[in-house]
Amino acid sequence: MNKCFMATSSVLAIVALSLPMSSWSAQSALQSKTFTGEVTDSIFAPSGSHAATMSKTPGMGNDNETCTKKCVAMGAKYVLYDPTNRAVYSVEDQGKLAQFAGHKVRVTGTLSGSSIKVLNIKELD
Repeated sequence: MNKCFMATSSVLAIVALSLPMSSWSAQSALQSKTFTGEVTDSIFAPSGSHAATMSKTPGMGNDNETCTKKCVAMGAKYVLYDPTNRAVYSVEDQGKLAQFAGHKVRVTGTLSGSSIKVLNIKELD
């Protein structure tokens, strides 16, 4: 009986000690990070440019801001495109990106998969 009690106590102690570690791991995964890139749309982010479309379709505008806004009006989503890593991040709160369409920004937020929950956004020069 003593051996059974000791084994059960040991298992419970291990489980109790590991719970705070798993909680810490989950919290660190949700820490805010900083991302830099251009606010563009989900249609053209994979290619990294609106240039080809703007040259072929003048109605899409002649700058990234206008083309991005027109693409979003047609159903695309605002995304953050990081040209250095060729990474495309979706953004949970589309309204926070709208005013920065076509502009370079620094976004602070939490990353879940490839989606950013924006905490702060600042336009870069």
